[in-house]
Amino acid sequence: MSTSSSSFNLNHPQWMYDVFISFRGEDSRKTLVSHLYAALSNVGINTFLDDEKLQKGSELSPQLLRAIQGSQISLVVFSENYSRSSWCLIELEKIMEYRGTDGQMVIPIFYHIDPSIVRRQVGDFGNALEITARRTHTDRDKQELLRAWKSVLTQAANLSGWDDSSFRSENELVKKIVEDILAKLDNTFMSLPEYPVGLESRVNKMIPMIEKQSSNVFMVGIWGMGGLGKTTTAKAIYNQIHRKFVYRSFIENIRETYEMDNRGRWYIHLQEQLLSDLLKTKEKIHNIASGTTAIKKMLSAKKVLIVLDDVTKEEQVKALYRSRKWFGSGSVIIVTSRDKHILKSLQVDHVYTVTEMDQKESLELFCWHAFRKASPRADFSELSRNVTTYCGGLPLAVEVIGSYLYDRTREEWTSVLSKLKVIPDQQVHEKLRISYDGLRDGKEKDIFLDICCFFIGKDKTYVTEILNGCGLFAGIGIPVLIERSLLKVDKNNKLGMHDLIRNMGREIVRQNSEKDARQISEKDPGERSRLWLQEDVHGVLTNNTGTQTVEGLILNSERTSRVSFNTSAFQEMKKLRLLHLDCVDLTGDFGFLSKQLRWFNWQQSTFNFFGQAKNSQPQSFQVLEYHP
Repeated sequence: MSTSSSSFNLNHPQWMYDVFISFRGEDSRKTLVSHLYAALSNVGINTFLDDEKLQKGSELSPQLLRAIQGSQISLVVFSENYSRSSWCLIELEKIMEYRGTDGQMVIPIFYHIDPSIVRRQVGDFGNALEITARRTHTDRDKQELLRAWKSVLTQAANLSGWDDSSFRSENELVKKIVEDILAKLDNTFMSLPEYPVGLESRVNKMIPMIEKQSSNVFMVGIWGMGGLGKTTTAKAIYNQIHRKFVYRSFIENIRETYEMDNRGRWYIHLQEQLLSDLLKTKEKIHNIASGTTAIKKMLSAKKVLIVLDDVTKEEQVKALYRSRKWFGSGSVIIVTSRDKHILKSLQVDHVYTVTEMDQKESLELFCWHAFRKASPRADFSELSRNVTTYCGGLPLAVEVIGSYLYDRTREEWTSVLSKLKVIPDQQVHEKLRISYDGLRDGKEKDIFLDICCFFIGKDKTYVTEILNGCGLFAGIGIPVLIERSLLKVDKNNKLGMHDLIRNMGREIVRQNSEKDARQISEKDPGERSRLWLQEDVHGVLTNNTGTQTVEGLILNSERTSRVSFNTSAFQEMKKLRLLHLDCVDLTGDFGFLSKQLRWFNWQQSTFNFFGQAKNSQPQSFQVLEYHP
């Protein structure tokens, strides 16, 4: 009968056991092994203890094979009589076989025997080995069996391990072994959220696709807007498949590494991390060229698993490899990015689009964070649904806001929800803003902000014409925004975006775009580049507080509450490009309007004078729509 300690590590579900102990029962069962097993179990290390005394025949049971293959570390306790047990030797063959194919670690422990004796199979140990080979009942040739056993004994004895003669006491040896195992236990498992709602379904869609390509080099991109869980999805996939790869690496936060390095060493840093992960040693690279050469040599047609997280530029990937020909058959390369164009440039085989959670998943995830259970309290049910509706299926927002609302009163919940409708949560805003900050130039940023404030729900072709007239090159800018997960186009060619992306863009404008938010006067909307809130626009036009900062303005009044302004209210708005007025009557000189005005949509309105100020130039409208 075999024994296993009861603590199963739920964070690492791919390993059945942390440690498998192989030993010759009569030599060490009641001494070293029993002490070691107890010590490992006491610190929560999930250990399988095999006892060859209770095994029958010359074939390992399916249970035992699964235990060997499913253990992250195998401890092989060599002792004087180890070579007298055919069972131990057959077990050792399997342990060394799985070390080569599945990447398990094997640690030899030499108990009352010199390592060189095991390594060279000499003396009584070697003689006993030959006798055991002759007496073992098997279909295998006896000489072949002996050669195989000698080979695995030599291989195992050459590995780094522990010699009891180097320690003053058995307790000291056990303590060192436990410390070593704690340090070695698979730190390549990636941590996942405490409440992984919806994650399993995403992973299950991708795993079969990856496994189907086991004979090829398979590159897959994971794409979506910030906060949707691209990195989390990649981590979960990595945890599922990484033990099938001896050589593996997960490089997180590549964008952050790239942006924070002001000395240009990001290239070398990424190369060092990749090599260190693959070789399981600390590697130092002195220059880019030597790093590239070392990576190419190391890969050398090996089967590898590499995850590159948060890639924002193609050169970040090219720093690590130049061609998929560098990888061996069965390799898997996973790249996460907010930019679909980068994934296309890398010629990935498949792009998996991460989408928003549905309402049911959003509510469950929210409840885990807000109530620490899967459903809301009865008196918070409606409020919970209102919050999850606001979050729009974005896991980041659900988690952040849910955690913030934990253990708060209904009054506090109501206040938070009201505030969020005006000012986005700062943590969510900063995460989403990364995509905006990553846009290549001011024109792409202007297109994004214009659409956020004025053109959601408008026809793409119509908006492209208007923004082209503003000199923004929307023909390429809009596709870039779509690739960056900032913008969507529906089947009717209408522009749209996630509500929280829209709120992020509008918050940038509210903070006066590129200026520090601390320098902005909340009382002065006329200093902002775009005005869309009705009360702000009404106040600016009523009080004539508009400035040359204003580039766009929209005011929709009701037929029953028409408003009237003098055109002089626009006199200081020298950079006004976009103007939409609905049920707004104008009086005065039309020439007060900006000469940069390219879109003027004037609906259900009247005017008393359509002249031009003295010496004014005629307007160069790209689109003029007037419907009185």
